[in-house]
Amino acid sequence: MKTLETGSEGFAERKTDASRIDGFAERKTSASQIDGFAERKTSASQIEGFAERKTDASRIDGFAERKPIILCADDFAVHAAASRGIAQLAQQARLSATSVMVLSPRWRLDVVLLQELRGRIDVGLHLDWTSEFAIAAGHGASLNAALFKALLGGFHVAKARSVIERQLDAFEAQWKAPPDYVDGHQHVQQFDGIRQALVQALSARYGAQPPYLRVSQAPRGVAGLKGRIISAMGAHALRELAAQAAIPCAARLSGIYDFSGDGARYAALMKQWLALAAEGDIVMCHPALSAQAGDAIGPARRWEYDYLSSPEFAAALAQHQVQLVRGAACFKRSVSA
Repeated sequence: MKTLETGSEGFAERKTDASRIDGFAERKTSASQIDGFAERKTSASQIEGFAERKTDASRIDGFAERKPIILCADDFAVHAAASRGIAQLAQQARLSATSVMVLSPRWRLDVVLLQELRGRIDVGLHLDWTSEFAIAAGHGASLNAALFKALLGGFHVAKARSVIERQLDAFEAQWKAPPDYVDGHQHVQQFDGIRQALVQALSARYGAQPPYLRVSQAPRGVAGLKGRIISAMGAHALRELAAQAAIPCAARLSGIYDFSGDGARYAALMKQWLALAAEGDIVMCHPALSAQAGDAIGPARRWEYDYLSSPEFAAALAQHQVQLVRGAACFKRSVSA
């Protein structure tokens, strides 16, 4: 802040020239100048590099407003260790959503773990075309086969809708309510043919109160090759279809990585995702209490659980001013609104 030479003794120099005729002093004599201090502006450029401070309720006690983010655990019911780990993290308020694999025989057994969490987290349908459960159900295929089918003409829309309706039925049979949202195991919800069928099914089935949709669009800066491929498989097309049907969407997804490394790498990635997340973004995770035989990402599930349940994760949320919220509060609305 500049100090006026005329005020070096604490008082502004008084002038007696024509500028004082008519009683107007060259300088203001407001309360901000008592004791020789010039009036201070509060623009960002004049507070030594600090942005202007808000004075609303979000700044009470000096805390900045926190950005609302949905932290979603995928693969509930894939096996017991995943279901229990997800439920425990949700009880600790370390998650705000979970996506259910309703084709798993564990869904009807593990749904009880979510009952105490009803209304506290979002519970959604993890639409499945590529797991062992989907293959056993008769409509499934490997991820590579599903990718090629989506690229080479797409899935048959009417057949895909029938599969989607059956999975919605299986969800509601145990949960006794519609899903808060729909996403997809390995992001199949945005594959060609499936995305059209999904939007049709949600519009017809739920009318003015549809679940919101996860769009698997990786943010710039954290996408990587895997994220770019996932995004290219139909993120923009799904968002456009949903907009036409007035179905709300969560438009960006973080948490995409190759499940390699260790807990330290995952912690570093999570801090990056939190730092770059914008309001309403979804960060996905895949935690479990333990690695299970035959689970290709079992070790990653365990280190994700360990980190998300740790004080280090709580500190990361505070550091990056993140508040975990339900997506239903951000996205779910009446299409007539």
